[in-house]
Amino acid sequence: MLFTDIEGSTRLLRDLGTEGYADALADHRRLLRDAFTAAGGVEVDTQGDAFFVSFPTATGGVVAANAAQEALAPGPIAVRMGLHTGTPSVAAEGYVGIDVHRGARVAALAHGGQVLLSAATAALVEDQPLRDLGRHRLKDFDAPVKLFQLGTREFPPLRTPGAVDLPTPATHFLGRERELFDAASLWLEREPRLLTIVGPGGTGKTRFSIELARFLADEADAGTLFVPLAPVRDAALVVPLIAAHLGASDDTAGAIATRLGDKQAHVVLDNLEQLLPDAAGRIAELLAAAPALRILATSREPLRIAGEVELDLPPMVEADAVTLFLERAQAIRADIGDTPAVHELIQRLDGLPLAIELAAARVKLLGPEQLLERIAQRLDLLKGGRDADERHATLRATIAWSYDLLHAEEQKLFARLAVFRGGATLENAEEVCGADLDTLASLLDKSLVRRRTDSDGEERFWMLETIREFARERLDASGEENELRREQCDRLIALADRAGTRAIVKGPLPWRFDLIAPEIDNVRAVLDWALDSDPSRGLRLATMLETFWVVRDAVEGAGWLERLLERVPDAEPTLRAQALRALGGASDILGDADRSPPFYRESLELFTEGGEELEAAHMRFRIAANMVMRGERETAWPLLEASLAEARALDHSIGECQALGFLADKAHRGGDVEQAIALALESATIAAALDWRWWEAGQYGEVAGMERELGRLDDAERHAQRSLELSHGLGDRRQMIFAGAELAIIAAYRGDAARAGLLWGSVEAEASSRRVGQWESGQAEFEALVLRVDGPAFTAARAEGALRSIADAACPGPAGS
Repeated sequence: MLFTDIEGSTRLLRDLGTEGYADALADHRRLLRDAFTAAGGVEVDTQGDAFFVSFPTATGGVVAANAAQEALAPGPIAVRMGLHTGTPSVAAEGYVGIDVHRGARVAALAHGGQVLLSAATAALVEDQPLRDLGRHRLKDFDAPVKLFQLGTREFPPLRTPGAVDLPTPATHFLGRERELFDAASLWLEREPRLLTIVGPGGTGKTRFSIELARFLADEADAGTLFVPLAPVRDAALVVPLIAAHLGASDDTAGAIATRLGDKQAHVVLDNLEQLLPDAAGRIAELLAAAPALRILATSREPLRIAGEVELDLPPMVEADAVTLFLERAQAIRADIGDTPAVHELIQRLDGLPLAIELAAARVKLLGPEQLLERIAQRLDLLKGGRDADERHATLRATIAWSYDLLHAEEQKLFARLAVFRGGATLENAEEVCGADLDTLASLLDKSLVRRRTDSDGEERFWMLETIREFARERLDASGEENELRREQCDRLIALADRAGTRAIVKGPLPWRFDLIAPEIDNVRAVLDWALDSDPSRGLRLATMLETFWVVRDAVEGAGWLERLLERVPDAEPTLRAQALRALGGASDILGDADRSPPFYRESLELFTEGGEELEAAHMRFRIAANMVMRGERETAWPLLEASLAEARALDHSIGECQALGFLADKAHRGGDVEQAIALALESATIAAALDWRWWEAGQYGEVAGMERELGRLDDAERHAQRSLELSHGLGDRRQMIFAGAELAIIAAYRGDAARAGLLWGSVEAEASSRRVGQWESGQAEFEALVLRVDGPAFTAARAEGALRSIADAACPGPAGS
């Protein structure tokens, strides 16, 4: 598999102008296709100026790459290329699978004119000069891979991965190249802080913005990111979501500005309209605070803030629209041709991409002439309305026409699926909506429902937002929403119970956050509904996610808990007690421990009145731990000792674990490090017996730091490695970062600058990818201990470490091995 991409496309556009660049791009495509065809290549996909081509042999791919680079050398365009050999699966849209992603990531590391080969391809190539470039980390892959360069030409070090984080659409970008170049020129010449692509639903704003952002990515030295907002209904979440994607230290505009410094970042905010006007002011404040940030937004209306440039995305030109229709239709029926009926149909559909795709999906039963006749009737019926935008009326009429052709069971399922804001697994579609496979497959065939595969390999069914809006109207009219939402909420509560995201009080829980993360948009949709329709049920769901909020997004969790508690002041006592405990925990994690005491006190009272001994004991521990966080340690220590005695009397092993951990901190602060180590190890041993790996990992991390203070570096390293192993298995980024930092310090104490740099570089990369919470306040202290070995060896290894995962960097052996 050969992947290609143009280097510096925006610079070329600026230098050559729109006409010159379009001509150069056409020449580039011709030269590449000639080279590919001559070597037996098959063009699998084309995304903008990028190619994906397959060859029957690795040698054929290498020959094509060499010929293509030689042909391009005299011209203005430089192309990066990557070759990988693997076993992709064949799907309707072409090749799919992990090897496709791996090959694309290999190409992304290359420079213009450079050809990179994976080890799998290099092993199959004979009589070609290959340079061993060592091991490098690919974006989205944990383990580094061996890479080779074709030829002996000198290039700079490979490009840092992860600079562009954009979705990969299932189909290639078709048409609108002129609009793309014009939009890029506008971005480069006027340098707007905010460029808003406006137009009604179905005009292809999202697809266009992705392609434009990819085209402009070379201008963004701090990266290009995509933030989908269609599932979001709270404008207060916009800035925190941007902060999380950028890896800012907290959820504020100032933290985003600090994170970027003077490096420019491009952020695509997709589907903003439902958050206006509230989001407009927040984005204006963010842009004022972070001058290095530039935003590309899609919306049905402009934000109307300073620094905004509006671009109304027009319909597709007829030639491109016809090509789109024929490509989609011929994938279903090969006999569909370019006829006058097709052109008239495109004109009636106003060149709207989504309307065209919906029509093309019907060619299995209806030819272009029949499509034209039936759609025209529906358009004439609905386009006479008062809609301010004729294109919106066209699209709405097309969706309504497609809906009207559904059988009753299909219509019912179509409406019901609107409850899934974040898409649905097959199981959830069956259980919540009563879906059967044949009906769901029919909606897929008609392009009213789409399918994607998540990173964990699970298939999800979803709707484009414009179509889901129409489905929601049908759902509202059906009167079924409350019943469906209650079922959806109960299933999410059951999922949270299975995932173990409630507070650990009565037994060890699995902490399977990976079960909840794919459903978070559905959680938000259910909680939005619950605020007005069933706040008690919503409060139960929000409370069941207590540990998920604490670890993943305490700001959002605290917001839901507060709003739901306000709506249910008379909640059942045990539920209220649990919710108050969860709200206090979120406040502690957010560094706002002063807010927690009243929540904890009322929670304790309610648990005590209800005779919940273990819950009450846990709350007494929480109150004492909160005192430590607020600096009231002398008052807290006796309470923690009492908490330990109470836990032992109740045979409450989890409570015993926690109390021992905090009393280890007491001994450490008092200067008795040996006693502190003993208490922390006792806590870790109990946690191991309970299979409570999260707590065990934290205690071993504490022990490692104390052993290092005493100069027992071998023991410190052993415990830090154990902490890293446990936290890596759980996916706990926070503890992985602390364990990796401890290992870096241990290496620095030994004078091993290369290993210290490798580890510290991996820690910095992971910490910068997304905010951690408690790490940021102590980072400077860790860094000061590591930098005791600062020098050329440390600096070089630090750069290499930035390309590795912490787990890989921590493997025994010297840097670069």
